[in-house]
Amino acid sequence: MISLAHGTVLEIGAGAGANFVYYDPAKVQRLYALEPNPGMLRRAASHQRQTALDIEFLAQTGDRISLEDTSVDTVVSTFTLCTIPAVDRTLWSIARVLRPSGLLLFLENSLATDTDVQYWQRRWSPVHRRVFEGLELARDIPALITNSGFHLDRLELGSLSRFPKSWSHCCWGVARKAAFVAEFSRGPSGTARPG
Repeated sequence: MISLAHGTVLEIGAGAGANFVYYDPAKVQRLYALEPNPGMLRRAASHQRQTALDIEFLAQTGDRISLEDTSVDTVVSTFTLCTIPAVDRTLWSIARVLRPSGLLLFLENSLATDTDVQYWQRRWSPVHRRVFEGLELARDIPALITNSGFHLDRLELGSLSRFPKSWSHCCWGVARKAAFVAEFSRGPSGTARPG
């Protein structure tokens, strides 16, 4: 999916830069790699040297993206929306920086459709939250994305491994920014839009 990224790209939760090699330098003019962890940013610098990408690192969280409104063509999130605490504010910030036809490409742990798997996701969530830096196995990522003003152009669901499904159930797809309507002009929960 990362090969679909084009133009000015923002990757939220870029981590150590493992995705950098999957971007097409012919299609990506600039990549903003957002990562609040200084240790990960240092590791990402070594991955930067393995590509021809023009990368600028942003040492900040997804709920406070410092880029201008409508300045990004593509946002990429891999295993980030399922871990961050301020997911609603982050999705709102993503919608703010995306251009009207902008794309959100995502691969995330997500709530399963099978109720038996959901049961085990909820049972394991407290452990995963502590061990894996806030990972929420039972977060309904597709619903969060659509409730934040996006239209899902493509959505796939499935387990990345046969066992345990409760740990590996994911969603991946492409969402397009819907037109900003009046209710999104103030941000999540009616809060004033950050300046």
